[in-house]
Amino acid sequence: MSPEPVPIRTRELVAREEVGRTTISRAAARALIAIFLLTILAVPLAQHVYVAAEYVAGRRDSPVPYAYSIFDAVPQAVAEAREEGGSPADRIAAGNRSMVRFIRNYRAVLEEGSVAVGAIRPYAQFVLTGWLGAGTEDAYVGRDGWLFYRPTLDYLVGRPFLDSGQLARRADRAAPDGSYPQPDPRPAILEFHRQLSARGIRLILVPAPSKPMICPEHFWPGLGPIATPIHNPSFAAFKAEMEREGIPVFDAAPALLEAKRFRSQFLVADTHWRPDTVEEVAGRLARFISDGGFLPPRRAVQYRREADEVTNLGDVARMIRLPDAAQIFPPETVRIEQVLTPQGGLWRPERAADVLVLGDSYSNIYSLEAMGWGESAGLVEQLSFALRRPIDAILRNGAGAYAARELLSRELARGHDRLAGKRLVIWEFAVRELVDGDWQLMDMSVGRPPPQRFIVPPTGSQITVTGRIHDVSHVPRPGKVQYRNHIMSIHLVDLRSAEESLANGQALVYTWSMRDQTWTPAARFRPGQEVTLRLRPWRDVADEYEGINRSEIEDDDGQVTLQEPCWGEVVQP
Repeated sequence: MSPEPVPIRTRELVAREEVGRTTISRAAARALIAIFLLTILAVPLAQHVYVAAEYVAGRRDSPVPYAYSIFDAVPQAVAEAREEGGSPADRIAAGNRSMVRFIRNYRAVLEEGSVAVGAIRPYAQFVLTGWLGAGTEDAYVGRDGWLFYRPTLDYLVGRPFLDSGQLARRADRAAPDGSYPQPDPRPAILEFHRQLSARGIRLILVPAPSKPMICPEHFWPGLGPIATPIHNPSFAAFKAEMEREGIPVFDAAPALLEAKRFRSQFLVADTHWRPDTVEEVAGRLARFISDGGFLPPRRAVQYRREADEVTNLGDVARMIRLPDAAQIFPPETVRIEQVLTPQGGLWRPERAADVLVLGDSYSNIYSLEAMGWGESAGLVEQLSFALRRPIDAILRNGAGAYAARELLSRELARGHDRLAGKRLVIWEFAVRELVDGDWQLMDMSVGRPPPQRFIVPPTGSQITVTGRIHDVSHVPRPGKVQYRNHIMSIHLVDLRSAEESLANGQALVYTWSMRDQTWTPAARFRPGQEVTLRLRPWRDVADEYEGINRSEIEDDDGQVTLQEPCWGEVVQP
């Protein structure tokens, strides 16, 4: 009789045998289960204990009571449905929009108010960035300490922005505020061109180059010198089409690449260009305007420049939100050239000028003091110095595809003809807006000033009011946008004040929602909540705050957004 075959002892067989002989005492099993449950429940349990304590204490400015405000959100949705009127379907849709807004903000508010996230995230980010060079979802770490904003890279490596499939995909993708973008830049630009041409005004487009277009070697290892700027594949076709339609496009990228041989063109830890780059672009743009005969000659204004030094931490470095003690990305010092008037004062826009610049943060940097890089030394100032003529300007950080045009459209609708006497409009926007911007069509007709129904204190005065929030605008999450500050809009109703009779008035209020990449208490305001604010006329602070990134209330008929706004400071949420 042949012997029995010996089974082959594979690793799987040995493992099964070992598991079969494993013994765990009942006490050990219970202890392990308890540790496991405690581990997975500790964070949410601690959070809910903190939530309950804050809610019981009545601290409505805390981020966490928002979790319990579902009991307020449902009545608010019902109230909005009733106010909508119309058919039952219209009322249901209005209530649904109210609940969608609540749900959209719910996760972001809880995350920003999380005890665990607040305690752990900065140090975890320090390890990821300092040791592994990982950066964040939107802030990428390059070589030699250079930082890059993700959308500027998307412009280069993404699909052609004029591709029909890409346009369709973007049109179906909701923005963070719940709206759907207009992805194709051509209709909005051509419509704006027609609106200006009807008034005898010329238009020049200035797509501001992004950092990786000119300095890709600081991101892609092993990349050698480039002979031409890197663009999205659709840019050449876009530029050619605009010029066929009679819209000149001033592309500064070749000049920046040429000047790069002598000095760096962009800030190391920031999205934007350096001050000497701004001066170079302004000088070349002035020659482009002069050579093209866009403006009639006029008497030269004798502006002069004065040097100053500014030190600041870059916007992309702030997005990473490292611990305060971390010095991975040090502040950067630059030399700016402030433009002064013949009388020696700081340069300021002149509304009576025949040139209007619409721009975003590429125009605001070195001009808007709130950005931290000085003032009166930005693109508009340097262009005014090079042209030797005054310039009017409407600038707003972010959303270069529509934000400045929206401000212009709103002024015109209020009866303020900002285009009167203009011969040339220069529209500067970050080139990445061609890929991810919302190119909304804007009405540029001059309207009549609407009846002032909302409360605005007299110039130079203030008033403290208490009211109920009817609506709030979308607020970006810290670390998700490159700008460290943000202003939100609030529609207040049922106003009352101990200082004077208000007869249940209303107010459109702008207030801080984010400072230095940190939410303010107002960022967590919600419809139905009662708040106390100190109000001042917006016109008293507009010169200082108008250029800061701001979100507006959804208002299709303009009944709220065309009212004169106030500036608000939170007294008691």
